[in-house]
Amino acid sequence: MITVALAGKPNAGKSTFYTAATMADVDVANYPFTTIDANRGVTHVRTDCPCLDRDERCGQENCRNGTRYVPVELLDVAGLVPGAHEGKGLGNQFLDELTNADVVLNVVDASGGTNAEGEPVEPGSHDPLDDVDFIEEEMDLWLAGIVADNWESVERKSRSPDFDIEESLAELLTGFGASEADVAAVLRDLAYPSDPKQWTDDHRETLARAVRRRTKPIVVVANKADIAPEEAIDRLRDGTEKPVIPATADGELALRRAAEAGVIEYAPGDESFAVTGDLSESQQEGLASIASVMERFGGTGVQAALNHAVYDLLDRVTVYPVQDASKWTDGTGTMLPDAFLLPSGSTPPDLAYAVHTDIGEGYVHAVDARSNRRIGESHELTEGDVIRIVSTAGP
Repeated sequence: MITVALAGKPNAGKSTFYTAATMADVDVANYPFTTIDANRGVTHVRTDCPCLDRDERCGQENCRNGTRYVPVELLDVAGLVPGAHEGKGLGNQFLDELTNADVVLNVVDASGGTNAEGEPVEPGSHDPLDDVDFIEEEMDLWLAGIVADNWESVERKSRSPDFDIEESLAELLTGFGASEADVAAVLRDLAYPSDPKQWTDDHRETLARAVRRRTKPIVVVANKADIAPEEAIDRLRDGTEKPVIPATADGELALRRAAEAGVIEYAPGDESFAVTGDLSESQQEGLASIASVMERFGGTGVQAALNHAVYDLLDRVTVYPVQDASKWTDGTGTMLPDAFLLPSGSTPPDLAYAVHTDIGEGYVHAVDARSNRRIGESHELTEGDVIRIVSTAGP
């Protein structure tokens, strides 16, 4: 399962974002380091379900009238403060938790109401753009420190006659979530000595920054957009090349709780909601405030941030394996039971291995269930494909 990590300084709204996205019970408070131990939960990215192309909806728990919610893991850990890579605050604990993340949502207090340490200040007195660069810098320097601390092992291996620097660096960085292909791609764009003993701190830091950019891309979540001035959002957008998604985690959490209580009709990622129950005057005012923010930004931004991270930054497509190509069902007659998030460019054999190693090893051929035609091994799967895999290991 894809892992999305929430990064940010304390009190930027990470725990509120996490609660809104997972509806899990966590501590949410207006003071630094509310989160001590990492919270891990399941949230979803949103897409159109293929059942929209059939006469009946699939009836899956994660399908709401043709809107499919595909599960991903969401990780919320302790907030970062300046010097986190040196162990300040809960920095080392936070950064170590990032190791297996596929993409990072940098939750920023766009209202400027918290300083660099996460302490409440007068709204607008802190520049939120500073928080964008600082999180990335802490991550980069943390990885540079890991590379430097383990460089002696690379130098020892270089004494071997069959030493391969790419292979050695891949082994060093595997624990950070970098594959051999990632390391090879990074090294192709770097100028570096072939002898590890000639590497300088600058070489190692350049390597670390490039590997982090490739393996831990960042989306900036401009949180508290409901109380942030418009110019603050514009400053974030103009001041960084990273994607910036305005959001109100507080608003999303309020909508989810209201929907659970049955007083509004709302699905995560909707651009609006409908009141269906009796509301007090204060509740009406609160929902009206959220509605105005949603009108400005096309929603609360929580679902948009998750979707952008997975579908755009990670470039994933949603593919649905089935056993019956005509009915789009599995062996028990369940329609569209599973959805897999695969890298763009994946092929039918890639899907087979994603389902199960045995299915992949026994791969024979695949059928496009929409056209009921066999497709080749090199066929590139696209968003919403429904595929039957024929394998010696199963139906």
